[in-house]
Amino acid sequence: MSDQAARTAKTVRWTAIACASVVVGMTGLAFASVPLYDLFCKATGYDGTPRKGLALTTSGDTAATKPVTVKFDTNVAPNLSWRFQPEAPSVEAVPGETKTVFFKVKNVGPKPSTGIATFNVQPGLMGSYFVKIQCFCFDEHTLQPGETMDFPLVFYVDPKLRQDADIADIGEMTLSYTYFVSRNGSPQAAVAGGG
Repeated sequence: MSDQAARTAKTVRWTAIACASVVVGMTGLAFASVPLYDLFCKATGYDGTPRKGLALTTSGDTAATKPVTVKFDTNVAPNLSWRFQPEAPSVEAVPGETKTVFFKVKNVGPKPSTGIATFNVQPGLMGSYFVKIQCFCFDEHTLQPGETMDFPLVFYVDPKLRQDADIADIGEMTLSYTYFVSRNGSPQAAVAGGG
């Protein structure tokens, strides 16, 4: 019976080690999944993530290309006392043509606060064709009470957009920004009951 008990104890021990390994592995994957998914989205433009790039040099035939209306949607998390708006609600962007749009941010709260903007492009399939040359997103900005700042967005719509059969005929896209309170360089969504 002691042989049987030893085998059972060994089996239980290996089962416990295997279960603990699975738990540790799954926890590691859970923590790694967000940065890995973000990296994947930035590399592929998946889920409306625009690409970052350099200014495009064009051959001069951009006037013959059908323009895309780029609409701007600006939002501020409820726990950040800021006003945030684009200089214009939309712009007409000829694919291949560099555009600059300014966004005005004002701290309307009684104390200094730090925010960080995130963004998305919709429809998602168009995200990989929206190329940011300069953007204020993912940079921390601290504003004093009543302080106003203007931030530029420099971008172009990749002319290859018109070669993609899935979206070639779409005439508009929306670039949506949301400012969140920044803690340690990361956006913090408002949490019910505090934040």
